[in-house]
Amino acid sequence: MHARSVVAAAIDGATDELVQTRLTPDHGHIRSWIQDLPGPVAVTYEPGPTGFGLSRALEADGIRCVVAAPSKLQRPCGDRIKTDARDAVHLARLLRLDEITAVTVPGVDQEAARDLVRAREDCRGDLMRARHRLSKLLLRHGIVYTDGAAWTGAHHAWLARQHLPTPATRMAFDAGHETVLATLARLDRLDATITAMAADSEFTAVVARVCCLRGISTLTGFGLAVEIGDWHRFTGNTIGAFLGLVPSEHSSGASRAQGPITKTGNTHARRLLVEAAWHHRPAYRIGATMRARWDNAPAAARARGDAGNRRLHERWVRMLERKKRPTVATVAIAWELAGWCWSLAVMDEVKDEVAAG
Repeated sequence: MHARSVVAAAIDGATDELVQTRLTPDHGHIRSWIQDLPGPVAVTYEPGPTGFGLSRALEADGIRCVVAAPSKLQRPCGDRIKTDARDAVHLARLLRLDEITAVTVPGVDQEAARDLVRAREDCRGDLMRARHRLSKLLLRHGIVYTDGAAWTGAHHAWLARQHLPTPATRMAFDAGHETVLATLARLDRLDATITAMAADSEFTAVVARVCCLRGISTLTGFGLAVEIGDWHRFTGNTIGAFLGLVPSEHSSGASRAQGPITKTGNTHARRLLVEAAWHHRPAYRIGATMRARWDNAPAAARARGDAGNRRLHERWVRMLERKKRPTVATVAIAWELAGWCWSLAVMDEVKDEVAAG
């Protein structure tokens, strides 16, 4: 699947006949070609930048569609020739053998919410870069802010009072400052929209429960909820691997070697958890902010969140006593934090299963 071309291959299950063709990306054209094949038909493709629209269109027509996880496709190590036609045949053969690892196709509303939180993530990166460019422009001219924390209201007022020596430099400074202010306003609008959606959507209950943990605000909880989606397809042990927070390993025979974390899976969710893990380092106190979040959650979630907060802070203390580097300790805490988030997210489902049993 590409933006402007599609290469397709089909294998007849009875005769092993191979049919290959080149199609346009139009969903109607693709569906028409598939419907002309002798049924029943199953389809697979790698989503890439083209997304899940084709999968939804095929499922609506009653055609089984398996969206393949590209990182899980089996490929011979000696295969050094890669073309679209060969990839299409390879996918068809793997589907016939039922060797395709499928990805979970998000619903339309979930994908829209995911687009929103990823737009905020992009805006956050844009703001960081814009601030960096502006501060370094001033630094090159020997102008440094020393009256407190940067990027506060006082800092912005100080920036507005700066007068650089030449017209060209003043123009560059004004452009950089304007970019910072515009990006900050855009970030505030996105934050307000996400907060409103978190309060009234299909993710509201999950967000309220995971926010019982320290470091997980409404924005972070909503980001985790929409990125992970269906939490009960994981367990407390497997969600860390999905997020790339487990150590890589190369073991054979009697030797066992572990390396850095795999960093596979969802990058955005992993960053949110690592950022939240830092909040568990200070001594645990239940302040007004935490109590306000607990007011939105059921009693069982509050108790679970309190237990998780105490456990994660104790883990931080033990790691610091063992002289672990803070970066290593943070990732380890993030790995365990992912498990606590999972236990809170599926709390209602687990309770219902126990009651039914």
